[in-house]
Amino acid sequence: MSRHLTANLSSAYIEAANRLRPKTKKRKIVAYVESYDDIFFWRSVLSEFEDEQTAFEVMLPSRTNLNRGKKTAMMNRLGSSLGGYMIACVDADMDYLLQRCTPSSQRMLDNPYVIHTYAYAIESYQCYAPSLHNVCVMATLNDRDIFNFEEYLKQYSEIIYELFVWMVWLHRHGRFNDMPLNNFNNIVAVEQLNVQNPAEALERVRRNANRKVAWLQQHVKEAKGKLTRLKEELSDLGVHKENTYMFIQGHHLMENVVSAAIEPVCTILRRQREKDIKQLANGNQQQLNNELASYSHSQFQPTQMLRRNTQYKECEAYQMLRTRVATFLKERT
Repeated sequence: MSRHLTANLSSAYIEAANRLRPKTKKRKIVAYVESYDDIFFWRSVLSEFEDEQTAFEVMLPSRTNLNRGKKTAMMNRLGSSLGGYMIACVDADMDYLLQRCTPSSQRMLDNPYVIHTYAYAIESYQCYAPSLHNVCVMATLNDRDIFNFEEYLKQYSEIIYELFVWMVWLHRHGRFNDMPLNNFNNIVAVEQLNVQNPAEALERVRRNANRKVAWLQQHVKEAKGKLTRLKEELSDLGVHKENTYMFIQGHHLMENVVSAAIEPVCTILRRQREKDIKQLANGNQQQLNNELASYSHSQFQPTQMLRRNTQYKECEAYQMLRTRVATFLKERT
């Protein structure tokens, strides 16, 4: 049986099953996602919209194999059969900002049954700057505020903004080889961050980014005068100087920008808490050992807490995502 026929039967089955339900029963909308990690994110998004009439079931895109990913969620099992009771929820990646300049961007943006993150990926939300102090608290159970994550990611965004705009322009014009995504990531990676003096690491990123921008200005003459208009368009899409980090590759953001700060911050917070425990034990070794063991068992890895972070719902991109889901449901009532 062909993929399209299987998909059409699946969609028809769900629609028929919904028609057979009593009018007091909820209609079920199946939401296909890219991977295991996406299930929790999209469940937290879609749960806000469940009511007496509507329920969602979030699942991987295939019951018959282990294929994963955006293409699978949108095409492999579903194909053209996406419909009112069958949607795909995917990472925006660069497709949102490319605005139909590539086939993959066209497929994602033109299908009314595809809902995307607007920010690059779910990791972008999990790394939302105002939530990162709480992530450290969850990991270490220490509420001392020793690092300004919001200022760190604001400065980082302002540093990489010009280079990011160049990358979008190049990719919109099919010039991927002039700055592949991995090349951009290497240039803007944060290395050897000292959380007590982050300016040094950020200055290295600034020098690397400015060097690449200068090279592009010299070698890509046809872009001259066109980036200002692109910046205005990107602003309309939600990309601003101070939040550029939300639109770079999600895995890179989490592993090479945010974790570069969170890991050492959490190490300091743990040491501070252990020092407090030792002082409060006042020489009682048994009490000290018991309390340190209890504290150790109560801690979590920062990356684990990052991936369970849901404190991003005030983010501009998330509000755009909520509006998209609400509009989708309103159009089908």
